[in-house]
Amino acid sequence: MTGIETLSEQRCYGGVQGFYRHDSTRCGGPMRFALYQPPQAAFEVCPVLYFLAGLTCTEETATIKAGAQRLAAELGLILVMPDTSPRQTGIDGATGDWEFGEGAGFYVDATQAPWSSRFRMHSYVADELPSLLARAFPIDNGRCGITGHSMGGHGALTIALRHPHRYRSVSAFAPIVAPTQVPWGQRALPRYLGDDESAWADYDACELVRKQTFHGSILIDQGEADGFLANQLRPELFDQACAEAGQPLLLRRHAGYDHSYYFITSFIDDHLRHHAQALGRL
Repeated sequence: MTGIETLSEQRCYGGVQGFYRHDSTRCGGPMRFALYQPPQAAFEVCPVLYFLAGLTCTEETATIKAGAQRLAAELGLILVMPDTSPRQTGIDGATGDWEFGEGAGFYVDATQAPWSSRFRMHSYVADELPSLLARAFPIDNGRCGITGHSMGGHGALTIALRHPHRYRSVSAFAPIVAPTQVPWGQRALPRYLGDDESAWADYDACELVRKQTFHGSILIDQGEADGFLANQLRPELFDQACAEAGQPLLLRRHAGYDHSYYFITSFIDDHLRHHAQALGRL
């Protein structure tokens, strides 16, 4: 595969679960990703669903914990799970804080030194990675969906809202919907983007949906026992913004569920079907 190193591949539900590495131009160094090819990929190009993971996670987290491969194999969906940031950057302050830096790229294109040299996850996910994968795997780039969890849910929403023509579907699990208004975002965004709050708004789903709606319904699942719900996630803000903008939104709240992957695996099938419907697989 052009420019892609295969780290491992395993058979899974009749398809292939692989882990890969490549040199990224946008992130200025090596990046890793996981990719699942369903059985159908052996004889046809398939639609693709990107899953963006959250704080502290890697390309392995959702791949191992979400339990998405079984139904993806039935539906004929390719799954792509990128890492959440560049690694081993050597940047002072990039490690040691689970809420910022490596493992916490927030899916932004940093504009502030030294982060701007490596932390460009927005354009990496939206531009570089899809172009690379379409040359190496049987992916139909005209049928793309995107989803994610927590920080990755924030990434999925903001990337889809900023590039609606590239995605047919979007969903999220417990996303950070208003990073400009919550502690996680208020700590990370100034360091990546500077003190101009208008630049932060480009990565805030509540601000973006008021300017550019998505062409399909957005699905969000949120656990009511999530310890981050009231302080960091605040889905009611996105609900209100969507209502004001006329954006179709299905926000489902689930009693007793927390922020963990036990929550995600409980509802991942609903999200896969949501995307499969839009991607022509149902």
